[in-house]
Amino acid sequence: MDYITLNNGIPCPVVGIGTFMLSPADAESSVREALKMGYSLVDTANAYVNERAVGRGIRESGLLREKVFLSTKLWPSEYENPNAADETLERLGVDYVDLLYIHQPAGNWLAGYRQLEKAYKEGRARAIGISNFEGKYMEEIQTEWEIAPQFIQVEAHPYFTQTELRKTLDQYGIRLMSWYPLGHGDKGLIHEPVFAELGRKYGKTPAQVILRWHTQMGFAVIPGSRNVDHIRDNLDILDFTLTDEDMTQIAKLDKGERYYHRTDEQLAQFALWKPEFSDKAKPHEQYGLVK
Repeated sequence: MDYITLNNGIPCPVVGIGTFMLSPADAESSVREALKMGYSLVDTANAYVNERAVGRGIRESGLLREKVFLSTKLWPSEYENPNAADETLERLGVDYVDLLYIHQPAGNWLAGYRQLEKAYKEGRARAIGISNFEGKYMEEIQTEWEIAPQFIQVEAHPYFTQTELRKTLDQYGIRLMSWYPLGHGDKGLIHEPVFAELGRKYGKTPAQVILRWHTQMGFAVIPGSRNVDHIRDNLDILDFTLTDEDMTQIAKLDKGERYYHRTDEQLAQFALWKPEFSDKAKPHEQYGLVK
């Protein structure tokens, strides 16, 4: 496994298993099998309502807790809950997480960030992050944090490389973790001729080339799947290196266009919705995607 070093000195694997939109049963199975294959980064969230299942998958893998880089996110309904971090740890069945985010710039997000800073100081989170903070929200949170985050999780892929955001991230040494790394499965992106050409060159699939592009951009990447073969393929990207010329060719694809367009109305809804931690809720069906 390759690693990136965070701004507090902690190493983080560059490839992980994501659990967005996975049912508890699928999340448990995918996490268990991924860790057995050699993954060591697992990402979940309060809003995915599969944290308990993710915890079970980690335990069933047989790996020691310290061998797994575990990431989760507090949902806006939890920002003012003083026990949010402890309750999240309880669902996961762990004493600490390696990375704790606030999930959306909704509700009293500053209270949520203060929760992260407290958890960080107390050792319940080894690193902290912000998810979906872009534009005005990124500008505002910079003026409020006591401890700069180690990570931001946002949409990123060759059509949308977060050029402007990365200028800010570079100032603080904040790392980017990509969601929708394959463009939400967009065949238009995956079938771009440059990826087919590079796939032939390196003996890889277009999807593997794209995931390798992410890691060489300095991003961590967390593709999710319940298909064991896809999970295995997504990890099999670290035995080749794209050249500078390859990276330049891929850079030409950047359109500055994203797939997910969150509205202010959705943010307001996010602040009102509370996950049903029985693992039954499906927030992506209620309010659109909440990656």
